[in-house]
Amino acid sequence: MELNLQGKTAVITGASEGIGRAIAYQFAKEGINLRLSARRRDKLEEVKENCRKNYGVDVEVYPLDLGKSAGQMELFRQTRDVDILVNNAGAIPKGKIHEIDEAQWRQVWDLKVFGYINLCREYYGFMKDRGDGVIINIIGNGGEKPVSDYIAGSTGNAALMAFTRALGGDSPNDGIRVVGLNPGPVSTEKLVSMMKKAALDKWGDEGRYREFYQPFAFDRVATPEEIAAMAVFLASPLSAYTSGTIVTVDGGMVNKGPLF
Repeated sequence: MELNLQGKTAVITGASEGIGRAIAYQFAKEGINLRLSARRRDKLEEVKENCRKNYGVDVEVYPLDLGKSAGQMELFRQTRDVDILVNNAGAIPKGKIHEIDEAQWRQVWDLKVFGYINLCREYYGFMKDRGDGVIINIIGNGGEKPVSDYIAGSTGNAALMAFTRALGGDSPNDGIRVVGLNPGPVSTEKLVSMMKKAALDKWGDEGRYREFYQPFAFDRVATPEEIAAMAVFLASPLSAYTSGTIVTVDGGMVNKGPLF
């Protein structure tokens, strides 16, 4: 399937590992030049080298703290002339209301919630002047199915869903599409490590970690590559009439009853 993305340029945040890295590789495979940001230069350089060697695209990296407005503005200053923005930086920890104090709450929201909003504001203005562009916000299905032990994440994701729908409902007037992508659990290195530790604690055998996946669809969780495949489709002209909506990739999880 031809996605007609050859020669486009995308900035991807949180691009050093997990979903962000998978999106970088999928975009590079389609001939998209990349501007990648995360905190760790060494991991970014590894992604950069792989994309250049395997796909021959132009890649630049920007190791920045996107939890601070100065880092966000520096990224925009250096990369503003892009066709696609993928907001992906930030993970919000689990915890009930009494387990996450105000300082922790603000810190994680500064990166994910306000980080997404601030970068959207800056890149949107540039895209509006040019008359075209695509913004993809990688959010998370916790905003669709809020739970009390992920309260900071559920409320943050719900806010980003509302923000994406509001912005994307009006953005076609400026030639811009804004969409959200809600992954469920994804088999990133971080998740697998957590599951192995849980299996070791429960059964004394980390190799049994996949047993935790049994309540999920098809007895597994999503792969980063499956999320990346949806992201590249949403970025492409094949999705040219998609804006102001959220696409959920979680195997139907939000429509099921309790998993445990």
